[in-house]
Amino acid sequence: MNPEKVVFGFFLVMALTLNFGFCLGDIDNQAHHHVYELAAVIVVNLVATILKFGDRSHVGALLLSTSLVADLQLFAAALVWGIAIHVYEVGMTATVMASIVSLASGALLANVISVLLLVIETAILRR
Repeated sequence: MNPEKVVFGFFLVMALTLNFGFCLGDIDNQAHHHVYELAAVIVVNLVATILKFGDRSHVGALLLSTSLVADLQLFAAALVWGIAIHVYEVGMTATVMASIVSLASGALLANVISVLLLVIETAILRR
């Protein structure tokens, strides 16, 4: 068993599950989506992105691109949250929360694709 692959897989799956946990619930209900959970998703996604930089294969390039998409979507969600609260001071309305969860859901889809690519690559290597 390769410890490097274990850590890599761990962070990919952790990013997916944290992202899923943040997106789960009513899209416009702030009580179902916590800011610290979004922060945890961003941190774990960044770690997963950094781990993907070493792979120079075609699948590695696809994994990196999906991770960059997820990072961009999550940064946009955090930016919307911060601007709504601190710049425009509109507070957390249902519309703002729906926008944040929609952006995080896009990152969730990118993370699902990333994990599927990892599973496919693992299945191919075993044969």
